[in-house]
Amino acid sequence: MRFAETAIAGVVVVEAEPRADERGAFARLHCPTEFAAAGFPFKPVQTSLSRNPQAGTLRGMHYQAAPHAETKLVRVTRGRIFDVAVDLRPESPTHRRWTGVELSADNLKALLVPEGVAHGFLTLEPDTDVVYQISPAYRPGHEAGVRWDDPAFGVAWPAAPVLISERDRAYPDYRA
Repeated sequence: MRFAETAIAGVVVVEAEPRADERGAFARLHCPTEFAAAGFPFKPVQTSLSRNPQAGTLRGMHYQAAPHAETKLVRVTRGRIFDVAVDLRPESPTHRRWTGVELSADNLKALLVPEGVAHGFLTLEPDTDVVYQISPAYRPGHEAGVRWDDPAFGVAWPAAPVLISERDRAYPDYRA
C-alpha cells in the first residue's frame, strides 16, 4: 500500500498495489501493521456499505461528535465518487479547509478520514457502492454534520447534487 498525505493532517489517500497474473489481480486493502508503520494507526471494528442507485447522490457532510468520534477508511467497490473531507478541528492549522479525491472501483484508492473531520461524497455514476471501515463502532445519538454547500468551506463539487436528504440539506451555517 502507498500512503499519500493530503493538505489536511491525518486525511490520507491509501492506494492499493495490486499484483496481477493470468487469473486477474489481488490487492491488500488494509493491514493494521502497514498503517501503523506509515504513521496512521487504524484498526477498524465495523464495516458498513452505502448503496447509491442514482448518479448525483450526495451524502454528507457527516461526523460523529466526541466522545464517540470515528475514524473512517472509505473505499468504492462499484462505481465512482468525488469524496470530500472537511477539517472541523478548531486547533488544527487546516481548520475549515477541505480536500477531495475521486475514488472508484477501478483506481483502488481509499480515503482515511480521522476523528474531527467531516466526510461526504457525490456519486459520479449510477449504481455506486461505498464501503466504510470504522473505528470505534458507531454510537447512535452522536451523529452530526455540516452542510455540503456551506460557504465556510467552499467545497468545489464537480456537479450539483441531484439527490440529497433533507437532513443533509438543512444543516445550519457552520460556526466555530
